[in-house]
Formats: sequence, structure tokens, C-alpha cells
Amino acid sequence: MAGRGSRLRPHSLTVPKPLIPVAGKPIVHRLVSDIAKVLGEPIEEVAFILGDPAFFGDDVVTSLQDLAKELGAKASIYRQDEPLGTGHAIMSAKPSLSGPAVIAYADTLIRAEFNLDKDADSVIWVKQVERPEAFGVVKLNNAQEIVELVEKPQEFISDLAVIGIYYFKDVGVLKEELQYVLDNNVINGGEYQINDGIKRMMANGKKFVTGQVEEWMDCGNKAVTVETNQRMLGFLQHDGENLIAESVIQENANIIEPCFIGENVVLRNATIGPFVSIGNDTHIENSTVKNSLIQSKTTIKNANLDNAMIGNHVHYDGNFERISIGDYSVLE
Repeated sequence: MAGRGSRLRPHSLTVPKPLIPVAGKPIVHRLVSDIAKVLGEPIEEVAFILGDPAFFGDDVVTSLQDLAKELGAKASIYRQDEPLGTGHAIMSAKPSLSGPAVIAYADTLIRAEFNLDKDADSVIWVKQVERPEAFGVVKLNNAQEIVELVEKPQEFISDLAVIGIYYFKDVGVLKEELQYVLDNNVINGGEYQINDGIKRMMANGKKFVTGQVEEWMDCGNKAVTVETNQRMLGFLQHDGENLIAESVIQENANIIEPCFIGENVVLRNATIGPFVSIGNDTHIENSTVKNSLIQSKTTIKNANLDNAMIGNHVHYDGNFERISIGDYSVLE
């Protein structure tokens, strides 16, 4: 999670993208918790790879340490000082690269049941997609084993896109191959890539198989993050989770579920939902809001919002619709 999340600006200018809440919970918290749930095995350690300490500061570290503690695991914090690719990022956590491990990119959310193939050296999770030419995909042999990784193929290879979650029976093997990649300056796209380590493992006879997820939800930019919020709210409602805090104050307000509404939210003369997430201590008056993501300590008045994403500490009073407003903005 070392990147700056430039595609999600302005929201990622003040909050690291993996810590932006979706459906009431930071992206990385939800991802790690969901992986832990579907693995169904005790987790000893969660290693977080962060970027610049000036951006990923002490409050971020504390949040991640608390997340690991909730899972009964220790947190290890590493820094990728330069944005030199996924392989380089993973090797920033070299002391933690031993034994069975899951590696995940912290800007995606999933719904899945993991059934690990204990005979395989690695599992790469994939999702069937309509436009495989826009993704990295896997090529399978007749035994349904992965024999090649192809980035944005111009000719059809398969429609199984790599989603950025991997299991290694012994991640120390990947560490050895990535060390070779670094030592020999094996660069693709100007960076050191995890795929080059994986390809070396395949060349040495390691068995790779696919795992498929039911849902794969991106949080890369504003539009897809709002869509992911909608889908996640639907899943949580189906799971029977209570999404509306008891401390919510409603005065002539109508809530159309599913919605997540945090603590101490005030709704006056408002219609909220469906598919709206509202952070703690936010006030909404004389407004209609649907299909939107609004963070904490924000005030919304006289608004008609649809497909909007609004940050923290915002004051908004106006007649706009499809908006994206970062933290500490004022529109009156």
C-alpha cells in the first residue's frame, strides 16, 4: 500500500487511498479482514508496506497495528522508499518473507471462498472479465495449471484477469527469485515486477493454479469507488449486518436502505439512499442523497446528490449533482 493513489485525487491527497472508508470501513481494513475470514486459518503476522513517512505517518501505523491486533496477529511495518514496482515493494518486507503467505494489493475488495490447493506451490486469484485486453491474464494448460502471465494481451489468451491476491506455500521461494530480479536489474515497464519472480518460479517447475473470486471490486478512482460502495452495501445488507448507528438523529428524514450511517450523524429534512455511506459526525439538511459516499465531520445543505464522493470536514451548500470534493473543502 505504498502508492499515493493519484487516480483517486483529491480524496487521496490527505488520506492514503487504502484508508479511505468504503461502506463504513477503510479499504485495507476490509480487505485484510475478508482475507482472514475466507482463509479460515490463524494469522501470525500482517506485514504492511507503506510509502513516505510524511504521508503514511504515525496515525496510519497505529491504525494498521490495531487492525492486526484484532486478528490476533502482530503487525510489521515496512517502507518502500522509492516507487520501483511491485517486486521491489514486496522485497521491502524481506524479513517477513518466509513460510505460507498471502500477498495482496490494498486497493481492491473481494467476495470469495478460498479453497487452497495444498498440492500447489502458489494460487493466483483471478476473475473472469469481459475485456481481457485491459488486464493482466493467466494462460492455462490442459491440467488447468498456470503456465504464463500475459499483460494486456492484444490476442485472446484467456478471460481470467489477475486481481492482485496471491498465496504462496513458501513465500521464501518468491523472495529468492525476486532477489535475482533485483540483483540482475530485470526491469519491465521501468520497474521491478512480482511477475518476473513468479515467471522464474514457473520456469523452475513450481505449480501455479487459479483461485476464483465471486466479486472483485476496484477502488482505483472516484467512479469505481462509488460503485464499489454500492455493491459492498448490498452484500453487507444480504449478510444481515447492522449498518445504521443507534446514535443517528433523524428529523423528518427518510432512509432508503441499504445505507451505512455512522455515529452521531444528524439528518434533517433529508432523504438518504439507497446505496449511501455517511461517516461519523456528519450533518445533512434539506437534501436528497443517493448512490454516494460521504466521509466524516462534513456538513451538506440544500443538495441533490447522486454518484457523489465527498471527503472529511467539508462544508457544502449548493445545487450540484455529480461531484467529487476532497477534504476540508468549502462550497457555499
